[in-house]
Amino acid sequence: MATVSIRDVKKTYGSVDVMHGVSVDIDDGEFVILVGPSGCGKSTLLRMIAGLEEITSGEISIGSRVVNDLPAKERDIAMVFQNYALYPHMTVADNMGFALMLKKAPKEEKASRVGRAAEILGLEKLLDRFPRQLSGGQRQRVAMGRAIVRDPQVFLFDEPLSNLDAKLRVQMRSEIKGLHQRLGTTIVYVTHDQIEAMTMADKIVVMKDGLVEQVGTPLDLYDYPANLFVAGFIGSPAMNFIKGNVKAGIFVTPDGIELPLPGGISPTTENSAIYGIRPEHMKIAEKGIKIDVEVVEPTGSEIMVVGKLGDQEISCLFRDRLSIKPGDTIQVAIDPKTSHLFDAANGKRMDNSRKN
Repeated sequence: MATVSIRDVKKTYGSVDVMHGVSVDIDDGEFVILVGPSGCGKSTLLRMIAGLEEITSGEISIGSRVVNDLPAKERDIAMVFQNYALYPHMTVADNMGFALMLKKAPKEEKASRVGRAAEILGLEKLLDRFPRQLSGGQRQRVAMGRAIVRDPQVFLFDEPLSNLDAKLRVQMRSEIKGLHQRLGTTIVYVTHDQIEAMTMADKIVVMKDGLVEQVGTPLDLYDYPANLFVAGFIGSPAMNFIKGNVKAGIFVTPDGIELPLPGGISPTTENSAIYGIRPEHMKIAEKGIKIDVEVVEPTGSEIMVVGKLGDQEISCLFRDRLSIKPGDTIQVAIDPKTSHLFDAANGKRMDNSRKN
C-alpha cells in the first residue's frame, strides 16, 4: 500500500492547456474517486499517475518516490481499463497470471497468487474457461483479478463498469467496494457516474475543465457543495436552482415568492443569488410554497413531480404514496437547514456557516 501525492500537475497538448495545476493527496489505503463530466481531465490525470501520459509540469509521488520520470512498469501500480483487454486465446487462469509469467515467477507462486485472487473474486470454477465463455461481469472480475495478482501498491480503475448493464453495474459496485475492504489497498477510480462515486468512495475529487472543484467525503459534497457546479453534479435527481435576490434577510424570486434563507447569511446581505434545494428535501404541507404540477413520474417507491414555482421549473421527490396529477397545485415546505444559497456572479456558496 502507498500514498499518492499530486502537486500542481499541469498538462498541455501543443498550445492547449488541459490540466491547470491539479493538487490532490490520497492517503494509504484510501478509495478515491475522480468524477466529472466527459472532457474534465479525470482520465488524463489517472493516466499520468499510471505513467501512460507525461506530465508537463508538477510532481506525482507514489509512496516516498517521485515517479515523474519512471516508466509505468516501474511504478508498482496495476490498472483496470474500461475495455477488459483479455487475451482471447488464454484461459482465465493464464490471463490472470500473465504478468507473473512475464516476470518468470515460479509456477508454484503463480498458481498460489492466481488461486488467491480467484477465491477473492469468486472465479475458482472459471479458471479453465476462455473469455468468450464468460459474461461481462465475469470478464470484469478477471480483469480485476489480473490486477490483484500483481499485488501492487496502488490500483487504478478507468471507468471499469461503463460496458455493463444497469443491474450488473450495481452488483459490481458492491464487489469492488468489498474488494477494497478485504485488500485495504489504495485505489484511484475514475467515473463520470456520480452514483458510483457516492456509493463507493472514501473521498471524491470533483473535476471540471482540468481543475479540481472540490474534494471531500461523499456526504460532505452532498451536504456542503462549494459551488453551483458541485451542487448540480452531486446528487440524483439534481438540485433545483432558483433565481432571485436576497433582500432584508429573505430570498425573493422575480415573481415575488419568498423562500427561507439558510443559516450563515447576514440579514443585511443584498445581492443577486441562486437558491438551491434538493428535490428530496421538499415536503408536502398544508401551508407552504405553491407549485403548479406539470409532470408526475411514479416509480413505485417514489414519486417525482415536476412543476412551476412562478415562472421557474422545479422538481420534487416524494417517498409517500400521493394522489397527484398534472394540473394540480400542491404546497410544499422547505427546511432552511437543507437549502443552499449561491452567489449569482461567481457561483460560490454564500452560506459561510457551513464547511467549505
